[in-house]
Amino acid sequence: MEKKLIIFIDSGDTIIDEGTEIRDENGIVIHAELIEGAGETLKALYDAGYTIALVADGEVQSFTNVYEQNGLGYCFKTRTISEAVGMQKPARIMFEDAMEKNNLKDEDKKRIVMVGNNVKKDIAGANQFGITSILLDWSPRYDMNPASPEQIPDYIIHKPAELLPLIEKLNNDLQ
Repeated sequence: MEKKLIIFIDSGDTIIDEGTEIRDENGIVIHAELIEGAGETLKALYDAGYTIALVADGEVQSFTNVYEQNGLGYCFKTRTISEAVGMQKPARIMFEDAMEKNNLKDEDKKRIVMVGNNVKKDIAGANQFGITSILLDWSPRYDMNPASPEQIPDYIIHKPAELLPLIEKLNNDLQ
């Protein structure tokens, strides 16, 4: 059964461990490892019937390489990638592009969540856009302390495995 809740999700340090990235001479990621539990969580969300949209900053080819290599490409219904859009999060166009690709309207915003690791990009972008924000504060690479009210996440999780029960609760709250 298709779920009401729609998941926009970041990639680097949300699913992929940026510390394991290997790049070619052009800066394209040719290999990267998953964060512990992220692959299983993504598959579980997909298997449960959620629509998952990748909303990430980087190069299209990097994401193709990493998700094909890790066997998770099928989990994303759509991909909104900054290289293709021409701007990075927190720019509205990144979220508008993901909504458009998934045939979502303004009234659907109440059933969209953005999962990410960066308060300045993912969380501020989601909050400014009017969708629910979920911070995965796993990453050692980013400052997780909000510098302004718009950077305060609606929810905080500490590892990918905590995402599925939170998503299920939020989806049930929509019923």
